[in-house]
Amino acid sequence: MHRPRIRLLIGAAVALGPGKVALLEAIGQSGSISAAAREMGMSYRRAWSLVDRMNADFTGPLVEKVAGGKGGGGAQLSALGQDVLARYHAIEDKAAESVKADMEAFAPLLKEPE
Repeated sequence: MHRPRIRLLIGAAVALGPGKVALLEAIGQSGSISAAAREMGMSYRRAWSLVDRMNADFTGPLVEKVAGGKGGGGAQLSALGQDVLARYHAIEDKAAESVKADMEAFAPLLKEPE
């Protein structure tokens, strides 16, 4: 099934889109910004910049540092970060359902990727 890609805009800034969502999910799974960045083929600096921007754009941090122990520190999604992801996915699901017939009619107009 073809799905629309959702970008949530607040003013001129992209508050959340597929790339930021993928980064949040990777951090949630790996417990590390650097591991998430490696998994996504992105520099740590770029990943940290995106996390820093998201943390500044919302009412609280979406990603929190985890204090290091013997193996070092890490990162985890905050309760707000988990809530934001859940709400984003709910919006995606609603959008996909509402435009399902249109997407199915539109898809044959595109060439297959090479």
